[in-house]
Amino acid sequence: MLARHLQVIEDEDAMPEGEAEPRLRIAVATQDLKNLNAHFGSAKKFAIYEVTADSSRFVSAAAFEEVSDESGAHRPEGEDRITPKVEALKGCHLLFCLAIGGPSAAKVINAKIHPVKLPRPEPIDEVIGRVQTMMEGNPPPWLRKVMGLAQPRRMDFLDEED
Repeated sequence: MLARHLQVIEDEDAMPEGEAEPRLRIAVATQDLKNLNAHFGSAKKFAIYEVTADSSRFVSAAAFEEVSDESGAHRPEGEDRITPKVEALKGCHLLFCLAIGGPSAAKVINAKIHPVKLPRPEPIDEVIGRVQTMMEGNPPPWLRKVMGLAQPRRMDFLDEED
């Protein structure tokens, strides 16, 4: 499967290193680079953004010529359409899509990417806004872990004697 990559090149000063603000790299399954509107397997493109609680920027896009037809039919032996997509998403923390099959989800999770299924298409800006809202205040536990803010498990209760 042939993948094409478009990447934004910016000044080194554009995104300073060492900022304390948590950053997430998200991928959105899309057909048009404007909306979340594709299943993982049939996505012709993935738009990749870097997101903080109050800003976002487009980082890159990966485009694929051959995609799943969503028929559920098995592919010929040796034809792998999942791995190239997962490879293109390396470095992402979250993947937003309309649907993802079990084998694809397993490969995405093994690549340390958290898949998020949304029930209906929506503009990418709204997906980013949703992520930013979750990043503010008290993010859910799965997002805290992705953001590197997971709190260590406390074992204080073991010190107590009855």
